[in-house]
Amino acid sequence: MALNYIWTGFFLVGFVAALAQWLFLGDSEIFKRVIDGTFSSAKMAVMDIALPLAGVMTLWLGIMNIGEKAGAINLFARLIAPFFSRIFPGVPREHPANGHMVMNFSANILGLDNAATPFGLKAMESLQTLNPRKDEASDAQIMFLVIQTSGLTVIPLAIMAQRAILGAANPADIFIPTLIATFCSTFTGIVAVSLRQRINLLDPVVFGWIGGLTAIIGALVFYLTNYLAKAEIELVSVVAANLILFSIIAAFMVAALRKGVNVFEAFIEGAKGGIETSLKIIPYLVGMLVAISVVRNSGILGLIVNAFEWVFTQLGLRTDFVGALPTALMKPLSGSGSRAMMIDAMTTYGVDSFVGRLASILQGAADTTFYIVALYFGSVGIRKTRYAIGYGLLADLAGVIAAIFVAYLFFG
Repeated sequence: MALNYIWTGFFLVGFVAALAQWLFLGDSEIFKRVIDGTFSSAKMAVMDIALPLAGVMTLWLGIMNIGEKAGAINLFARLIAPFFSRIFPGVPREHPANGHMVMNFSANILGLDNAATPFGLKAMESLQTLNPRKDEASDAQIMFLVIQTSGLTVIPLAIMAQRAILGAANPADIFIPTLIATFCSTFTGIVAVSLRQRINLLDPVVFGWIGGLTAIIGALVFYLTNYLAKAEIELVSVVAANLILFSIIAAFMVAALRKGVNVFEAFIEGAKGGIETSLKIIPYLVGMLVAISVVRNSGILGLIVNAFEWVFTQLGLRTDFVGALPTALMKPLSGSGSRAMMIDAMTTYGVDSFVGRLASILQGAADTTFYIVALYFGSVGIRKTRYAIGYGLLADLAGVIAAIFVAYLFFG
């Protein structure tokens, strides 16, 4: 419902703003600019984004299906199972919920949304069997949901695909910055909920996982900030990102061959979903990009950005990041809306501009908190969410702050 009001509000507020400019400022061209913008945005959504996206998504969904057939999900599941048993102390070790949650997060980490959502819904259903108050979220369900909203994804396929379509010189250059930002979001969510639920963060396994990953990320940031110049940091990001992605492809294929998987058939099987995925997003892209075009051409989006810029100027902070903030503000509400905001930022400021890259990092730094709450809790009839939304938004905020920091580190 929130997205319903926001989308409708874009058009109504845009109309009022255009009407005011005509009546009080004598701008007789304002309505033409708005309507021309709607046609242009609708065409761009289909011809310049959705259709080219089909090819990129076809490729990567095929690669990811090879990884799935090769046992990548099961490998991740075995690796993170000991950690999960500690942060979900209310779930018995042999309960099916453990397996469902581990499989869900393993699929999410690999960017396999088509596999992650069914596992996630099944995990929430399994956790509900342990819930003594069926209409109120349990501690385990809140922890599970907050980790979901933090959006931990190692390979941001869709974002890199969008950057490639819009002509980025190195579409994967946001890979490492996005990984750092989404780690900060997930780290904040897990630690905050653990403290609230009195989970022992000093347990050797928990401390080893959280402390070890934090040390790796911290050491990376320390090395980049203290030993490399900006140009060298960008070069490292590009080389490392593409090397990691190519290594993952090669590893998936080698593992699949060792298991006797017909690699090409597995690729074709997964690739079939590429066109379907692209076609599915056309109505969402058209709807959101046209609505954003209305608020941009009517002057409303400019006023919002200018307001943020004024606030940060008064605080004595840099303001060159404010053009990407609409993406961050939309992200907790709607994935399609924030994707449209990201695309709008990249087309307005340039795909390889600071704002364009920051918008991409913000898109990958967290997930759609309100949508996830509605989907996962709604699927099992939970009405009392307790502190789930607040802590999910806290994780989102940490991701936004981290995204801005790493954007300055890598591209500022």
